[in-house]
Amino acid sequence: MQKKSVIIIGGGIGGLGLACMLSKRGYGVTIVEKNESIGGRARLWQKDGFTFDMGPSWYMMPDVFEDFFNLLGENVHDHLKLKKLSPSYRVMLKSDGLHYDFFGDIEKNLETFERIEPGSGKKLIEFLAMTKYQYEIAKQEFMYKNYDSIFDFFNKRVMTLGRKLPLFQKQSSIIKKIFHSEILQKVMQYQTVLIGTSPGNTPGIYSLMNYVDFGLGVWYPDGGIVELPRALEKIAKKHGTTVLTSSEVESIIVEGIEAKGVTLKNGQTLYADIVVSNADIAHTDQKLLGSHAEKSQSYWNSRTLAPSAFMLYLGIKGKLLNVQHHNLIFSKNWDENFDQIFGKNKTWPTDPSIYVCVPSKTDASVAPENHENLFVLVPIAPGLEYTDAFISEYRNKVIVEIAKAFGAPDLESRIVVERSYCVKDFIADYNAFKGTALGLAHTLQQTATFRPNNVHKKIKNLFYVGAGTNPGIGMPICLISAELAYKRIENITDPSPLTSL
Repeated sequence: MQKKSVIIIGGGIGGLGLACMLSKRGYGVTIVEKNESIGGRARLWQKDGFTFDMGPSWYMMPDVFEDFFNLLGENVHDHLKLKKLSPSYRVMLKSDGLHYDFFGDIEKNLETFERIEPGSGKKLIEFLAMTKYQYEIAKQEFMYKNYDSIFDFFNKRVMTLGRKLPLFQKQSSIIKKIFHSEILQKVMQYQTVLIGTSPGNTPGIYSLMNYVDFGLGVWYPDGGIVELPRALEKIAKKHGTTVLTSSEVESIIVEGIEAKGVTLKNGQTLYADIVVSNADIAHTDQKLLGSHAEKSQSYWNSRTLAPSAFMLYLGIKGKLLNVQHHNLIFSKNWDENFDQIFGKNKTWPTDPSIYVCVPSKTDASVAPENHENLFVLVPIAPGLEYTDAFISEYRNKVIVEIAKAFGAPDLESRIVVERSYCVKDFIADYNAFKGTALGLAHTLQQTATFRPNNVHKKIKNLFYVGAGTNPGIGMPICLISAELAYKRIENITDPSPLTSL
């Protein structure tokens, strides 16, 4: 029997993943993507021999990617040439100028932990054993489950298992009880920024990210992160998916109480039995649905958003010596920095923490010979205002900080390619609410049943996929959101990960 037709708004990781699943199952799928290429934030910018991943740069939770490709009848290693980074990343402290390397290998980290804080090695082993157990519970019982009411979250089974998870503790308080040195506390908490939350407001359940980091490691696909959306697009097209790029959606067509298709900004109308939005969820609700919006503007204004970012794409002449693939430069005043990003009086960080990715350390193809490729990211509050003059001054400040941390005083003079990217660009390119770089933060009030659902409560055949809905932020998590949307469409209620389509 002919399966239904589906329009997916947006070709991000979640939308591409869902397209793969539905098209393989026999649905007629069309992706309509606003930008010239698919991938969402996982796009490319190329100039003068440099190839920059524009967004995601951390390939973590490799088990989730492997499981997802297996579900499609594919082997992830046939599509991506993955390297496990060793070390995973380097941490640099502005406070003392020292640096420390950390690995996706518990044994390799023990010496570093013990050197920093005697006795912490044993604590690390015990803590990671616990977080591994929590990670496995979360994967089997929480991550792949759709939630419709508070009773789905607070039922007997979930609460029984939930006792083994620190649901109602703060991640920061858990870490501070175990590790006492400044550097170890920061290293065990920085992962919260990857999911868009400050350590002081992150539910303790996300301590499982420590196992993801130290137990599963950080990986890199040759050619860059962009190879992931390229692989998903290839699989989706193999099963019949149509991909329309440079096709921005103006509105979702609703007749009565049913979604019927979309109208594009070029005036074209596309009809389908099912509509799924992988676009920014607030933009979908307030703009694409118009009078059919499920939430109020005040609802969205009251949400806790993940940070935006001030980013630089830099092509550097010559090689940098004191760097790894991933580098984290931590501010001296950690708490003040987070308060400026997440607090009530949000402002530009005066002493910013800075992330610098140098993929050319791993992949020679992303930069010309004897050059380096730098992706620089400073977490900032969403919605910040700025002028071109301010951005220029802030850029200078960040370059000086990086040059000092890397021991490269001539860094400025070696820049041969440069582009900046900030709040207004996230809004222009992705319709991101207030220019958030990631979406809704992972607070307890925005987790599971408290996060926007992936099915519209009033409009039939309208679904959501991606970072705005469950489970949340991150490339592997968005693939899980694709599986959750697939379960909705196929009326599958099993909370466990699927093993077949």
